[in-house]
Amino acid sequence: MRVLSIVHEAGPTGGGGIFERAVPERGHRLDRWVAADGEAPPGDPADWDAVMVFGGAMHPDQDAEHPWLAGEARFLESALAGRVPLLGVCLGAQLIARAAGGLVGPAGAPEVGWFEVSRTDGADDPVIGALPDRFRAFQWHYYTFELPAGAVQLASSAAARQAYRLGDRVWGIQFHAEVDRTMLDHWLREGEEELPKPVEELRAETDRYLPGWNAHGRMLCDAFLDEAARLSS
Repeated sequence: MRVLSIVHEAGPTGGGGIFERAVPERGHRLDRWVAADGEAPPGDPADWDAVMVFGGAMHPDQDAEHPWLAGEARFLESALAGRVPLLGVCLGAQLIARAAGGLVGPAGAPEVGWFEVSRTDGADDPVIGALPDRFRAFQWHYYTFELPAGAVQLASSAAARQAYRLGDRVWGIQFHAEVDRTMLDHWLREGEEELPKPVEELRAETDRYLPGWNAHGRMLCDAFLDEAARLSS
């Protein structure tokens, strides 16, 4: 199976973390498009059996500041039209919602750190159903999304929608299930001024929650790749 990873920052601290590593570990081919570099899309979305779209410091409606966002949105529109299995994470979930006609904009309150998330209608979902009913998730977002027409909300937190499914092969998650230790160490160091509590407290919470969170993230990623493989067979 051929999988495309769309990232918005080069290097290991801005990519797909454990999700990207899972692809070759399962024997699949991973291609990477750093959309924020301004490169043209690497091909037609139908060239891939699955596409994963990850986060970034920019917001999904900042086309004036980041002109490449419009091109990425068009790529995702083509992927949706071609029924390519999609998984969006944070900014990626917002961009997929935008490409599907949903509204995106500032959330009522930001979430930066570890927050409780509950599944709402995802127990039987082939991807979100891999997660427990309630879980502590790492978040770093200021924006949220409205559900596109036909989408089903699958999880939420006190502040925002957290997961949705659109049709039978598109998923978006607001929380960062892909993060690994390298990514979080970098984010907490570089974004310390944005933190709602002392960095030492968030590092202690990360020590406590990250091992279990990585296990949940890998289960979610495996569930998506399993579903993509089933749909492409």
